[in-house]
Amino acid sequence: MKSLALTFGLVLASASAAARAADWSMEPSASRLEFVASFEKTAARGVFKDFDARMQFDPDKPAPGRLDVTIKITSTDMGSGDVNKAIHGPEWFDSARFPQAEFHAAEIARTGANRFLARGVLSLKGAQQAVEVPFAWTGTADAATIVGEISVDRRSFGIGTGEWVATNVVGAEVRVRFNVRLRKVK
Repeated sequence: MKSLALTFGLVLASASAAARAADWSMEPSASRLEFVASFEKTAARGVFKDFDARMQFDPDKPAPGRLDVTIKITSTDMGSGDVNKAIHGPEWFDSARFPQAEFHAAEIARTGANRFLARGVLSLKGAQQAVEVPFAWTGTADAATIVGEISVDRRSFGIGTGEWVATNVVGAEVRVRFNVRLRKVK
């Protein structure tokens, strides 16, 4: 009887370990997070130089997966000292009061071959909004890359206040693009 119980326990332990998604951590030097806004109908590009992404994910069983992203808003760079100073001010990112943005998704669904959708909450400048983030997954046993793009309305997060609320100079939609290299945590 003890032998049967031990065998049953080992089978359960193996099954639960197999069902658990793998842990993945970001390789910062091989990852990029950028955004494209519009200024007077011309693309205005920027980058978040300091961010981190972590996942619990199995592409064969995406449903129990998680995606957690942390962005240091103080690392935002639009390639101009004057513009960088302005976007860190209270009318834009207000990075002194809100130095970090976060995205947390506890729901990941398959949408096609190597295509997935992470549903979660984006917290930025004191506001929170439900966001769907589509991404493509390319992976091996120990390394993977996720690539995707979303559009957000800057006004939903209070980005661009005062005279900048209007969208005739700075457009409302901002495209956020990511290319993140991940390594399996052992």
